[in-house]
Amino acid sequence: MTHRIRVLIVDDSALMRKSLKEIIMTDSSLEVAGTARDGQDAIEKVRDLKPDVVTMDINMPVMDGLTSLQYILGEYPETPVLMVSSLTAEGALTTFEALELGAFDYVTKPSGTVSCNLHAVGREIIQKVKLAYKSVNKKNIRDRVARYRSTSLPKKTAPAEKTVLPAGRELTKVVVIGISTGGPGTLMEVLPMLPQDLRAAVIIIQHMPPSFTASFAKRLNDACRIPVKEAEAGDVLQNGRGYLAPGGYQMLVRGEGGIIRLTSSPKTVFMPAVNVTMESVLDAFGGENVIGVLMTGMGDDGADAMVKIRKAGGVTIAEDESTAVVFGMPREAIERGGAEVVVPSYKIPDAIIKAVNKR
Repeated sequence: MTHRIRVLIVDDSALMRKSLKEIIMTDSSLEVAGTARDGQDAIEKVRDLKPDVVTMDINMPVMDGLTSLQYILGEYPETPVLMVSSLTAEGALTTFEALELGAFDYVTKPSGTVSCNLHAVGREIIQKVKLAYKSVNKKNIRDRVARYRSTSLPKKTAPAEKTVLPAGRELTKVVVIGISTGGPGTLMEVLPMLPQDLRAAVIIIQHMPPSFTASFAKRLNDACRIPVKEAEAGDVLQNGRGYLAPGGYQMLVRGEGGIIRLTSSPKTVFMPAVNVTMESVLDAFGGENVIGVLMTGMGDDGADAMVKIRKAGGVTIAEDESTAVVFGMPREAIERGGAEVVVPSYKIPDAIIKAVNKR
């Protein structure tokens, strides 16, 4: 008999535990190993039940999800933990903390801490539980966290002391990074390694709920040497700056000056969509001034645009399977001939710098 993935459900709400159990039981390859009502209970259940995957709520009495996560990963570093968080600004900040501490990924509850319509994200929960289980065999999650923590970065000073290139400086090149599942942790590894004087603007397309992108942009800004902001309509691209596409919109770049436009069309599965933004940048600046980067994520968003960028003379970089949390988007780009450079995530910063400096 094929091994079924054993899941421990952790949530202080009986309704949420029941809903999560119902969702998991709809897939014959999964089974519920047990449930826990708070973080302390979760630690004890992990010791007793040895689950393959843990789904972890964040806001709980006795012990919260963040604290429990640290204890679990301290004792069982190969046990992937999937955070199930509320769709709020506060929930976003805590979720990013969990990812930095080593959580596999997150799923957002569609309507708050207790979501009666949790089944609306049932498919996403099942997909990410399966991906979390597969990640154990690759052993790349803990390796990524260890590499990030051991990276020597300059001491951060007050944000006001961060050097910002003059607004009138001519834009040299544009780097467009597309990323999805597993993206926040990977971006926190890659973007802080880009230099302050990078002669390119950096656009980041991360598939993420609208209420999360503002908080994530602030987190990236604090970690990076280049200023990073959530993009706004009318922003003008500048060298040495990062622009995170806001959730819920398509982000376009228009004109030679690189003016950002936000629109609600075309309607796609993910908004923002990597293909839409990459193609708009390619149209605005021509291939030789564009660097396309595609990293971890499900599906094929960005793969077609990477092919177009490469054919137009731009540089295209895809994350290697050895570090990709989900080798979907980069694999599609590689198989379609849209990846000139294929490297693990920790080598992507050097590949970007080399491409930017290429004449």
